[in-house]
Amino acid sequence: MRALLLSLFLGTFFPLSCLAQPSPAASPAPHFEDVAKNAGLTVSHLSSPEKRYIIESMSGGVGFIDCDNDDKLDIIMVNGSSVDSYKHGGDPMITLYRQDSDLHFANITLFAGLTRKGWGMAVSVMDYDNDGWQDIFVTGFGGNALYRNLGNCKFEDVTEKSGLSIPGFNAGAGEPDHLFHNRGDGTFEDVSKKAGVDDPNHYYGLQAVWADYDNDVWPDLYVPNDGQPNLLYHNKHDGTFEEIGLMSGAALSLDGKAEGSMGVDFADIDHDGLLDIVVTNFVDEPNALYWNQGDKGFTDIAWSSGIAQDSVPMVGWGTAFFDMDNDGWDDIFIANGHVYPQMDFVKGGVGYKQPLMLYRNNRNRTFENVTSLSGLDKLPKSSRRGAAFGDANNDGKVDVLLLNVGEPPTLLINRTETTGHAVLFKLIGTKSNKAAIGARVTVTSGDRVQFNEVRSGISYFSQNDLRLHFGLGQNSVMTKVEVSWPSGQKDVYQNLPADMIYTMSEGGIIVQKTPLSR
Repeated sequence: MRALLLSLFLGTFFPLSCLAQPSPAASPAPHFEDVAKNAGLTVSHLSSPEKRYIIESMSGGVGFIDCDNDDKLDIIMVNGSSVDSYKHGGDPMITLYRQDSDLHFANITLFAGLTRKGWGMAVSVMDYDNDGWQDIFVTGFGGNALYRNLGNCKFEDVTEKSGLSIPGFNAGAGEPDHLFHNRGDGTFEDVSKKAGVDDPNHYYGLQAVWADYDNDVWPDLYVPNDGQPNLLYHNKHDGTFEEIGLMSGAALSLDGKAEGSMGVDFADIDHDGLLDIVVTNFVDEPNALYWNQGDKGFTDIAWSSGIAQDSVPMVGWGTAFFDMDNDGWDDIFIANGHVYPQMDFVKGGVGYKQPLMLYRNNRNRTFENVTSLSGLDKLPKSSRRGAAFGDANNDGKVDVLLLNVGEPPTLLINRTETTGHAVLFKLIGTKSNKAAIGARVTVTSGDRVQFNEVRSGISYFSQNDLRLHFGLGQNSVMTKVEVSWPSGQKDVYQNLPADMIYTMSEGGIIVQKTPLSR
């Protein structure tokens, strides 16, 4: 499957004694409320019920965007299609909802000019032309769509003039991967082969993600593949990459098998200053958790961490590391669903529609399944794909948006009753790209140091809130905040209060600070 990569910034036993931390036993019970129907998210994803072809089971993604710069998150859902509909031109590739009041959304797809038809798969958000308005890129079967934001959620279809109208299966079967370099004039150049990321083996690539896994301030590229080894491209600092997936330990399972990998995310789960990787996999293949050991490479600790056991009968898709209770430690969320509705007739099988999974970080490289404790097991089962994460109501807690195949989406508002402090950072580049894609924020609060990076495209075919969220536990002040920009600029702030949304401009300027809506 083809992974489309946009350049838009232009042994089994592990010592845990070194990770001794206060027990999380007193952590609050996580709680989420599905508000999708009351919020107005009523348009159904499109998919034929029979799923005769694999393409009918792959779509699609969801995403958060602020398309009118009002600091309230709006929502994108990739629509999908069917073979019969596609033969007659396809369906509108996405639906756009604008948040017009607190947690109420209006369908503005036609008003926004998002009318291109096709078979949508994945969505990402960026500001490719640096005009201060977030743009939308959609991949699909038979072609893509690039929508330029003209301001206030009105978009222009610039797909052809940009050079991103590519035929074939863009997240499809056995085709080369593509990396497009932004020329800065509204057009893109395919540099895949020159950069060394075109995947001559034509693996079945799905969600690609950028992350600086080795802390050399250059973005590296990770591509999970379905049924083949995953690829890790190390940035050589000259516009080219070296594929080191097998050598690094991030390509295969702990027992050396290639798995059917779908979704992916990066985070520092143990506060050792290195980004780790979670990857969701196909049925009978446990999800992977690659622990980053620096020069020693990655080791899959899914079994010892506790996230593998429950995942074996599931088909995993959208996923994220996120701090669900603001204790300063990243937890794990996984969306599941089989690709074949016929699984409902298999005796002893788990079925086509499958439950969500939520894991709490035990602060020692192990995780506890808290799905039942959170009440997520009471939600109706669905065959889910994309999952996006962001603070939809600006209260300092991360919410979850889910794509349900053939159904309207789910919006899970985080209602966890926590005393933990939090902060959100909205970054605006000046020398760097305005959306700050590739920027890293490092936060010191108390004796804990955390970091994260701004990314375009993540999870499975989805887009998270471009603002970075940090849970701070009982620390009400951040003693140090450092922003490392793609340009090389570093901005340092001292003694910032928590429980704020900070808008920061490259060059060390706090443009705005707004209290969280608690």
